[in-house]
Amino acid sequence: MGVLENKARARLFYKYLSKVYDQVNPFIWNEEMRDEALELLDIQQGDRVLDVGCGTGFGTEGLLRYTDDVHGLDQSIHQMQKAWEKFGKNDQVRFYRGDAERLPFADDSFDVIWSSGSIEYWPNPVTALEEFRRVVKPGNKVLVVGPDYPKTGVFQKLADAIMLFYDEEEADRMFEAAGFVDIEHHILQRQPGSPRAIVTVARAPDE
Repeated sequence: MGVLENKARARLFYKYLSKVYDQVNPFIWNEEMRDEALELLDIQQGDRVLDVGCGTGFGTEGLLRYTDDVHGLDQSIHQMQKAWEKFGKNDQVRFYRGDAERLPFADDSFDVIWSSGSIEYWPNPVTALEEFRRVVKPGNKVLVVGPDYPKTGVFQKLADAIMLFYDEEEADRMFEAAGFVDIEHHILQRQPGSPRAIVTVARAPDE
């Protein structure tokens, strides 16, 4: 388990990263990549969408182009404060401080779940994905963006020491263990040589 796959350490990390997050993020996960990922979901106006690990609201901003019923959850108060500055505490988006592994919502509460740049910090990703399946409506989709596993040994060792990096095979294992079906993966990259993101779209089983 990487050093940042610990909730207390991750909160401390984001206490400081939140100050520069919006300046650093475009070098790894930019608007073009986000918008391409959003196109993989068929979000309709009026859909109730949950953004898990919403951070400063970068993904949230994209979701609001599709529906005005967006809810954001994050464990870092410092990241959420940045999001509040953009959207207000409960004006455009309803925000919650919470844990991906213990979502504070009833079963079948959302039409779509989106999560970008969060799974790599979850100590128990399958537990969180099981929560996603619980709160998304049967037959509906979730989308999760995480860091693709490096291809070379040196970077693999570094990645393993920091946080969760994973490939398509591991993503299949996690999503299948959580009970999802119709799992598909897309690799997105800002430019050749830059970090690769793995985007997984999966569907909760029909009842």
